[in-house]
Parts: sequence; structure tokens; C-alpha cells
Amino acid sequence: MTISPRETLDTALQELLDDILFMSSMVEEAINMSVQALKRRDIEASKQIFADDQKINEKHFQIENQGILLIATQQPMARDLRMLAATLEIATELERIGDYAKGIAKINIMMGNEPLVKPLIDIPRMAEVSLGMLHRAMGAFVAGDVDIARKIPKEDDLIDALYNQVYRELLTYMIADTSTIDRANYLLWVAHNLERMADRVTNICERTIYMVTGEMMEMDQTYDEWK
Repeated sequence: MTISPRETLDTALQELLDDILFMSSMVEEAINMSVQALKRRDIEASKQIFADDQKINEKHFQIENQGILLIATQQPMARDLRMLAATLEIATELERIGDYAKGIAKINIMMGNEPLVKPLIDIPRMAEVSLGMLHRAMGAFVAGDVDIARKIPKEDDLIDALYNQVYRELLTYMIADTSTIDRANYLLWVAHNLERMADRVTNICERTIYMVTGEMMEMDQTYDEWK
């Protein structure tokens, strides 16, 4: 039985979606483990997370090469082409989120034997919310669900509120005791990485909407119009 060019392209596109979902799961695990290692002050776990970032980078390059090859050889049109373009952009967003996990691991390593300036409460919550956003954003991308893609960025308000809470609390520690400045700054950078992760998720949602509708807009400026 002869396989049509359409069937060949559909198979290749499905393989690409499988790869991007696998990469997303790698990134989710890296973020979760990096925050848990910080919470436990597990330096060895952070070293492993730092080293494993290379695997995420390799997956990114694989997806990028695969997508470019399909564009060059299969001549996709319309939504197929938008899907490929969106996948390449999302792979880059995921790679950068992986860098945030690596950054959190690096902070834990840099802190060495120093104790945390305070127990971690809001930072793990930031990670939990951001990971939930990412997981649902990737589901929306694969399903082509524009409604969900438009709703997820609204949750960034909670991330911003948690970040501001962390910032104010750590600033209070630094003012009260200058010896805590370095350790407080470390945690502030962790919170910053998680806040930026949520911004990357918004970008993924934008790409999903672009793939389905052809629209390209910055959702953090316009989502109020869709309430």
C-alpha cells in the first residue's frame, strides 16, 4: 500500500508533538526537583539537575532540526506551517524554562552549607502554580484549544502576587539583619526565575492561539478583552 504525502506529513507532525510533550515533561521535572532540592538543601541533587540541563538542550536541538527539516522537505501549508512554527518557538520557551531550573540548582549549590534565611512557603507555591500553568498550556497546544490558552495567562496575577509577597518579606529580613542580605538575595533570584517561567507559559499560550487562528498578540496586554 502506497503511503500518501499527507499521511507522511501527519505521521511526522505527530512525532514532533510527542517530542515537544516529552521535552515539556523533562522541564516540569527539572523545575520541581530544583525547588525541592533547594527546600531540602540537597546540594548533590542540585548538581545532578545542573548537569541534566544538557539533556533538555539536546532535545531542543533535536526538535528544532526535525521541524526545520519538515519545513524544507514537506512544504507544509496553512495550519501545518503555523503548527511547525509554533512548535519551534515553544521548544525555545521550554529550553529557557529549563535554564531557570538550572539557575535554581546553581543557587542552591552556591549557597553551600548556609542555612535558608527563612522556611520556603511561597516559593514552592509559585513553582506549583507555574508548573500547573505549563502543564495545561502544553495540553492546550496539543489539543489546539484556544479557550484554555486564553484563560491560563490570567493566572499570572497570582504568580505576581506571590513574587511581591516574597520580595517584601525578604526585604524585611535584609533591613532587620544585614547579615542575611546574600541569602535573601539568593531566594529572591529563585522567585524571579519562577516569575519569568510564568511569563514563558504566556508566550506558549500566544503561540497556541497563533497556530489555530493565525492571530499573534501579546496576551498580557489584551486578555482583559476576552473575559
